[in-house]
Amino acid sequence: MPRFVSVFHLLFLVLPAGLIFGAAPHPAAAEAVVTDVRVGEHGGMTRCVFDLTSQVTFNVFTLSDPERIVVDLPEVGWRLPGQPLPSRTGLLKTLRYGLHKTKNSRVVLYVNGPAAIARAFLVAPSAGHKYRLVIDLVATGGAAKQGNSPATGLWQASQPRFSAASPERAAAPFSPPLRKPMARKRQKKWVVAIDPGHGGVDPGTIGAKGMYEKHITLAVAREIKKRLERSGRFRVVLTRNRDIFIRLRDRVVIAREAGADLFMSIHADSIKNKNIRGLSVYTLSEKASDKEAAELAEQENKADLIAGVDLSNESPEVTNILIDLAQRETMNQSVHFASSLVGELKHKIRILRNSHRFAGFAVLKALDVPSVLIEVGFLSNRQDEQALRSKGYRAKLASSIERAIESYFAQIEEAYRK
Repeated sequence: MPRFVSVFHLLFLVLPAGLIFGAAPHPAAAEAVVTDVRVGEHGGMTRCVFDLTSQVTFNVFTLSDPERIVVDLPEVGWRLPGQPLPSRTGLLKTLRYGLHKTKNSRVVLYVNGPAAIARAFLVAPSAGHKYRLVIDLVATGGAAKQGNSPATGLWQASQPRFSAASPERAAAPFSPPLRKPMARKRQKKWVVAIDPGHGGVDPGTIGAKGMYEKHITLAVAREIKKRLERSGRFRVVLTRNRDIFIRLRDRVVIAREAGADLFMSIHADSIKNKNIRGLSVYTLSEKASDKEAAELAEQENKADLIAGVDLSNESPEVTNILIDLAQRETMNQSVHFASSLVGELKHKIRILRNSHRFAGFAVLKALDVPSVLIEVGFLSNRQDEQALRSKGYRAKLASSIERAIESYFAQIEEAYRK
């Protein structure tokens, strides 16, 4: 293999699209912070530069359908300038960033079409700059060419091609553990699993005034948790308790492993008609109650793709979770709880006219516990967004949900006594 030295101490890896790029084997700094992200065009190549306060390891790989470039980093901080993120420059359409999982931050670059990673390297501090992670992209239907780069004038060493698959492709097929049916006796505490939608690299809907859905859902979930635990009758499990990405299938597993007796997924909707506002509750059905419900479910079920997860090699059990995995009794209980929830909420919270809806949300599938998805409002509506920003409004919302949960389990306890 040819040896290569440059004044920047760079590592260049040239691989075909879809394979991982590896950074130099240096230990990652524990307190690295990304301070800026810049994108520009250079002679037919799109260059993305991430300014860092210290050295990091990194992996870069491509995914298709849709076309994406994924950059995995250790868990880093983000202290970016107060300006919009780069977009619509060269091959780049948009980018997202955030915590992908514990000790792993992720950047997802959406590109205009098939692209290859021409080069990926870390630049040591120089000329007033700290560390810089540089990624050069080229439009292509195949692998990037090796050799001289007219954009930078830097020589690239020929490197062996690697065949390692991305971490997601190496993941085992999803086989969620089965829960035993709810015991027909009074338990010490009922277990409620609350799922704050989105998180980390997947922000969800962005409101009319800039509020992120992932922040709203977590704030609402924490308020419900606080109120339920204060009663002493419930143990509450959050599928995430910070701004981190959780795969849809893992949200299901977290609820099941906790032995959940009730599962609630919290979201905040967006719609083209910005005048529409109000809360709605969804239960599982492969046949959506209306076109809007079907479109919303399709959008939410793409959350893993948004975060740069490769599902191409997943088993059919994951991508086509069948509705018959849910017991008929469980689905009936879900509908019963949803109806009670709407009845409680309508006295204090603005709800949609057809507030109980049905759709095929992946996060509600394969759960053998009663499960609902609550859309707490429309972030596309300024009034709903403003209300959800308010701690007082979220407290009122959580209080109504708490009363519905209390009533639901009180009915179950009464039925057990008969």
